[in-house]
Amino acid sequence: MRDLKGKVAVVTGAASGIGRAMAERFAREGMKVVLADVEEKPLGEAVEAIGKGGAEVVGVRTDVSKREDVETLARKTFDHFGAAHVLCNNAGIGAGGMSWDQPLADWEWTFGVNLWGVIHGIRAFVPRMIEQGQGHVVNTASVAGLVSAPGMSAYCASKHAVVTISECMFHELGFATGGKVKVSVLCPGWVKTNIVDAERNRPASLAREPGSKPTPQQQMMEGMLRQAVTNGMPPSEVANQVLAAIHEERFWILTHPEMKKAIEVRSRGILEGIDPKFDPTAL
Repeated sequence: MRDLKGKVAVVTGAASGIGRAMAERFAREGMKVVLADVEEKPLGEAVEAIGKGGAEVVGVRTDVSKREDVETLARKTFDHFGAAHVLCNNAGIGAGGMSWDQPLADWEWTFGVNLWGVIHGIRAFVPRMIEQGQGHVVNTASVAGLVSAPGMSAYCASKHAVVTISECMFHELGFATGGKVKVSVLCPGWVKTNIVDAERNRPASLAREPGSKPTPQQQMMEGMLRQAVTNGMPPSEVANQVLAAIHEERFWILTHPEMKKAIEVRSRGILEGIDPKFDPTAL
């Protein structure tokens, strides 16, 4: 999709981080933008800031883990703009812990946002894109959707699922639309976002048990993740790469070339039947 001027982009998780950077980049490209986020105040601030640049922008408070919220997002998008040409299923959270003792609430929250948020977005928007005969979906996964790391099983599982759903969609859309609706999967490495502070958005229904505290392993991991994120790629650079992939109609968006080695090692290990290896320095 080369000419995006005047077209409509929908971005979830748009109040901060990668989502906000994509929304800002689309606006500079001349697109009309719909911002969705669970955080109402930051969402309003983002809408106001992007609107001051002259873009047509709408904000819709959305919890992507809830089907009805995402369906409302789609309805409001089409009621207001009459179309949705680019959909970025971007909202995501991070929670870590050992597979056997990470609270069930963490698994449910992680899958609710990272996986079901993407599924709800696909179901609400893609049939409309097929009907209008044009569109491009960008599903945000992670390099954690291509490799596996200790202490990140819930997060990695949710992101692996997003990668394979996107690959299936690539084939399905080719059959169903003759390539008129495209899909890309975004697999970033470390990016300077607020993901380590995702607890601020944890729903009360999935709160951890009263009095529960992070294990020493979780505390250590959080410190490592926080440092990596602090030193991460600016979200604006990720947004530039997303825009380029949409222009080029390219499926894979791997933002950190230096991490391809870890992906290669895992892939070769699968083919050769070698036990998994994990090198933290490769990430």
